Formats: sequence, structure tokens, C-alpha cells
Amino acid sequence: MSFPELATARLFLKQILPEDQAFIFEGLSHPEVIPFYGVRYDSFDATKAQMDWYEGLIREGTGIPWKMVHKETGEHLGVIAVYLFKPEHRKAEIGFWLLPRFWGKGYAVEALKAVILYWKQERALHRLEGFVEEGNDASSRLLERAGFVYEGTMRDCEIKNGAFISLKVYGLIL
Repeated sequence: MSFPELATARLFLKQILPEDQAFIFEGLSHPEVIPFYGVRYDSFDATKAQMDWYEGLIREGTGIPWKMVHKETGEHLGVIAVYLFKPEHRKAEIGFWLLPRFWGKGYAVEALKAVILYWKQERALHRLEGFVEEGNDASSRLLERAGFVYEGTMRDCEIKNGAFISLKVYGLIL
């Protein structure tokens, strides 16, 4: 199966390629991006682990990561990925990040709506879940704008930087 490239009014959603590693490192080492993101990288070489994870999603059929590319400028804005796809339950998780210079312009919600539509129509997905670290109000608002419903908070469910964090659970029935 070929990679499912998507398009919106302002964006192309394209496959992440090995030559995108510098862009991925820029985002996942950026001090404004990583506070609420699940991973961070302190070196270009370490970012290879993320590249391998993206490739594994496709190879194993457990998800699809897309880079968001501005149609007019060709700039790479961020990444949106569906992962932990469980076909037997017709559900998956969503994750995303955007470089700060593109925040507040509606790009992430535009990409999210295209990804939701793809997974509903092409993969018969029934439920999409988003887990948002408490305090990440921008991501909570984004999910809500895309139709996700806040379902509750898993208190002190993970350890990050030596401290427990709580995750807000959002769900979308497609």
C-alpha cells in the first residue's frame, strides 16, 4: 500500500523521510515544544530513535505519522501521528506537535480534521483518543475544537522528569 498523503486548504500531510531528521530534531528539542511532549532529544543522532519509531508505525501497521507542510511556502510546520492502532477494537491514539512560529494559526486543527476523516473513511476507525498532560491547555482546546470530548483525568499515572504527572483523557467517536 502506498503512503496516504493528504491535503487541506493550506497544508500537505506527507510521509516523514530520513532527510527530515533535522526538522524532527528541531521540533523535539525545542524548549517551547517539549515541555508537554512525551519525548525529547538532546542531539541530532538521538533523534534517530524517533525516526525509527515513525518508520515502525508504518511497517507494523500500527499507525501513520505525517509531517505538516505548508502548501505555499513548503515549510515544515510539525507532525501529526495516529499510533497504537488496534484494528480489533477499531481505535487508536492521536499525537501532534507544531513549531512555535506556527502556533495560533489553525494549522493543527486543520491537519487533525483531515487525519480524522482519513481514518474514518479509509480505516473504519471508530474511536480516536488523545491524552493531554495537565497544564497543556492549548492541546486540550485543539482537541475540543476538533470535536473530542473530555472524559476524565488519570491522576499521577506517569512519571516525567522524576515527578508524577496526570493526563487528561479525550475521546472522539467517529
